[in-house]
Amino acid sequence: MTQTRKARVAVNGYGVIGKRVADAVSLQDDMEMVGISDVTYDYRIRVAAERGYPIYASVPDKRAEMEQAGVPVAGTLDDLLRQAEIVVDCTPKRIGAKNKPIYEKAGIKAIFQGGEKHELAGYSFTAQVNYGGALNRQFARVVSCNTTALCRVMHALHTRGWVRRARAVLLRRGTDPWESHRNGMINTVIPETKVPSHQGPDAQTVMEGLDITTMAGAGPYNLSHIHFAMVETTRPIGLDELRHALWEEPRIAFVRAADGLVALNAVLELMRDLLRPRRDMWEVAVWEDALATDDREVYLTFQVDNESIAIPENVDAVRALTGLETDAVRSIERTNRSLGIVKSFLPKTIPEAAEHAAMGEALRQAQAGFMEEGFKGAEEPAEPTRTTEQGGAW
Repeated sequence: MTQTRKARVAVNGYGVIGKRVADAVSLQDDMEMVGISDVTYDYRIRVAAERGYPIYASVPDKRAEMEQAGVPVAGTLDDLLRQAEIVVDCTPKRIGAKNKPIYEKAGIKAIFQGGEKHELAGYSFTAQVNYGGALNRQFARVVSCNTTALCRVMHALHTRGWVRRARAVLLRRGTDPWESHRNGMINTVIPETKVPSHQGPDAQTVMEGLDITTMAGAGPYNLSHIHFAMVETTRPIGLDELRHALWEEPRIAFVRAADGLVALNAVLELMRDLLRPRRDMWEVAVWEDALATDDREVYLTFQVDNESIAIPENVDAVRALTGLETDAVRSIERTNRSLGIVKSFLPKTIPEAAEHAAMGEALRQAQAGFMEEGFKGAEEPAEPTRTTEQGGAW
């Protein structure tokens, strides 16, 4: 299909998320990056110049400082918004709320990040869960890294009617890698004293009817987050059923301790070895050999790269809000291809696709057998049987 137009996208805030969103948008053949805006003039904004992004001052008063520092400034945020039809707000927490009136005045669509409250946009977004509801909206909010991961994983179970009640414990990284020198913690873990932590209620804004409670804490490391989820199910779920449901869900990939991927750092080292940009992992990494089930619950452990996991969601949100693509599956597949998002990290030596194709077929055949048996009852006629008296009359 010939692309008839490109969405004109601006990014406000060129930090951890903003720089990744700008790069991801630039890879889309149905989008045009018209520029980025910020208030700084340190190495981060200078990278934007190296990448060729037009740079604008988010706050007019900062323009002179940026120019004096040698940053090429094309104009102010207002100038940038006049060139765009949608802005992805990647500014620090609570700044997005202050920016919303600016976007409203400019008559532009806007995507906010998970640091803002759900009420700001009125719609919280995860691509495979509720893409359709975001179509042609003026505002949407891409949920946080942890909530994105919870939504992806829980959707695999919830959409099949398996979730009776979910509980998850989240261990968050103490700080982002780029600012570890500022506020890192050493030799301690800090529990979040509010129960539920915000991620559970946040996931419920995306996935209606999900019964989930989360607890959280932060540890002395900066290499992503780890989740431990215990889900009470509506019926006993077999281990192969669980594995296959996760395999079929977009943007979830398995890792295995048996392959040496025993910890957060090992998984991110794999991303480096795979030459991922910035060692980003857009997928949720589920430890396949830590999956477990019993007659009441399923148990999962998964890793969340806080810096990159929500980037593909921002790209899909651009398509939904601008109406570029009405079908979630097509948008997700398009974004996945452009970024290099995969289902299997090591397909040449670990044949997961073939294994799960066979597993899926076996599960379908077993289900068909159960369905056939389910139609039979005491009132159903039995197969005819010869009696002694009938002898050889058959």
